[in-house]
Amino acid sequence: MGETAYWVYVTAADEVEARAIGRALVEERLAACVNLLPGHRSIYRWQGEVREEAEAAFVAKTTAARFAALSARIRDLHSYETPAILALPAVAGDAAFLDWLRRETTEPG
Repeated sequence: MGETAYWVYVTAADEVEARAIGRALVEERLAACVNLLPGHRSIYRWQGEVREEAEAAFVAKTTAARFAALSARIRDLHSYETPAILALPAVAGDAAFLDWLRRETTEPG
């Protein structure tokens, strides 16, 4: 199967922020593709208080080798003090899709 592909789930303050981060990740080859998932409501505990907020989420498709750089870039661009960035390894996938993902996240050069 080659290098492990990651499905990275991230929440953002709104669709505008999710789109801006997603576009940067793809343009910089940190992700092969980003799926925007607007219209979420999150219930969470922050600084000792239970909160509920509207958010957007996105899924970035990347590789294990690019995850550290992707995560750092998300933190650079994100408005949250502690953004939710969760990588889930793909245990299987279509070979042609995984080859494409690896090609698109390889730095040119």
